Amino acid sequence: MKDFNRKVEDASARVNKSVEEATAFLEKETAELINYVNQEVVPSVRQNSSKALRIAAEKMSRLADYLEEQRRTR
Repeated sequence: MKDFNRKVEDASARVNKSVEEATAFLEKETAELINYVNQEVVPSVRQNSSKALRIAAEKMSRLADYLEEQRRTR
């Protein structure tokens, strides 16, 4: 029973670490995306520029790719 409990604890620790890493990554990427939108996209949109929107879309696509990859590896 001790071995089973240890295995469960080890698995739980690995899951917790994975969740913490994903959370940290998402928080960092989200903060960067928000900053980019505020600093680059909003002013550019006001000037009718589609380039800034395309860059933001690409960054959001990369974030979506990451989320999908995380879902597949679990």
